Amino acid sequence: MSSIFEYAPAPETTKPAIREQYGLFINGAWVAPQSGKYFDTVNPATEETLARVAYASPEDVDRAVRAARKAYDKYWRKMRPADRAKYIYRIARAITERSRELAVLETLDGGKPIKESRDFDVPTAAAHFFYYAGWADKLEWAMRAGREPEPLGVAGQIVPWNFPLLMAAWKVAPALACGNTVVLKPAETTPLTALALAQIIQEADLPPGVVNVVTGDGATGAALVSHDDVDKIAFTGSTEVGKAIQRSLAGTRKRLTLELGGKAAHIVFADAPMEQAIEGVVNGIYFNQGHVCCAGSRLLVQESVHDELVVRLTERLQTLRLGNPIDKNTDIGAINSRAQLDKITELVQSGIDQGAVLVQQSCTLPDRGYYFPASFFTNVQMSHRIAREEIFGPVLSILTFRTPDEALEKANNTPYGLSAGVWTDKGSKNMYIAQHLRAGVVWCNTFNQFDPSSPFGGYKESGFGREGGVHGLYEYLAH
Repeated sequence: MSSIFEYAPAPETTKPAIREQYGLFINGAWVAPQSGKYFDTVNPATEETLARVAYASPEDVDRAVRAARKAYDKYWRKMRPADRAKYIYRIARAITERSRELAVLETLDGGKPIKESRDFDVPTAAAHFFYYAGWADKLEWAMRAGREPEPLGVAGQIVPWNFPLLMAAWKVAPALACGNTVVLKPAETTPLTALALAQIIQEADLPPGVVNVVTGDGATGAALVSHDDVDKIAFTGSTEVGKAIQRSLAGTRKRLTLELGGKAAHIVFADAPMEQAIEGVVNGIYFNQGHVCCAGSRLLVQESVHDELVVRLTERLQTLRLGNPIDKNTDIGAINSRAQLDKITELVQSGIDQGAVLVQQSCTLPDRGYYFPASFFTNVQMSHRIAREEIFGPVLSILTFRTPDEALEKANNTPYGLSAGVWTDKGSKNMYIAQHLRAGVVWCNTFNQFDPSSPFGGYKESGFGREGGVHGLYEYLAH
């Protein structure tokens, strides 16, 4: 792309080998699917097939659940917590040792820039395993006085395509630390890092069946959700699918946590440090091409600084570099799939049709692959679809407000409640706004900051339950 600065290509090498074909990881071994079916996983930056991946049928899911139940009863629940911690720590070490390979896999399979996979996804995934390894022999300190920590049993875990490795770590690490066994189902478009994690788990010599990985589409996930011998379902994904899961589990004994969609309000007051706020806005919506459920996709700007912010954001947009995700200079990578690109395009067109004004970065899109330029809308009304529906792409909707109470009213006028951000130089205003925002996570004068010790989760149609921190342990312990 053309911009203020021209950068020579700096591609990361893709030497780490991708197998031509992957089986299912069940009971500590790689096995073929009983159906004999496989599907392709595609590089969204080039539309080229990366590998063929096994399609798990309900019979394969049953095999995995039975292996997890056997491992739970025979090995994992009986093991000394300190010994469980050693296994989890071993996984964490292996992730750090293979970090470059995992980052390349994540970028090739998902389309996100290599610098994000390298600097955020993989280190944060390892940090979660390190963190929960430390909790494995201290669970009594996480419980209320007089309560003994007791695992739930077999956990079925379904992770999305936007952060495949990190979401797997968020779920697998606390489940293992609490003494549960796992059947993990990654998204069909991004299975490779979950399968690499299975390789790591195999090499770490965990007892067979403690962690199983079954790949497939929504039907595979549905088979896992409905299996009678699963004690807990943890799902991250769309609100629509989350509602269907909740309906199907109503009246059963299964525990459930849901981390679903979001339409986060990012509030900028007139007294905010403008340069920092602009960077926070860019990070909030264009990180991972906007494929972030907690993305700051609704920017609420105080009227008096609206014009200045729009000018500065327009200038900043032109410095973003869109292109090959494997290039270390790239800021905006590829959209994860053709279906997601079509959804983004349709919602952007609805914004134009409803009278909003579209601003985009000036760049040339690659000839092949799924790409969409960094964009934002001005003249947005609360009734517009782009202000209410989750776009899940690099598209920002800018609205205005005059008073703090109006900002709160607009921010909370959404069916979602996952995250929010506030920018102001007044600490008291930060605290007042944060306390009145109906969101699970509120960032003040920053955005998209994550730590294994900090809980994450939402309210309303953004789901329930928490992942991360001590709160993440509660979701895998009987109470």
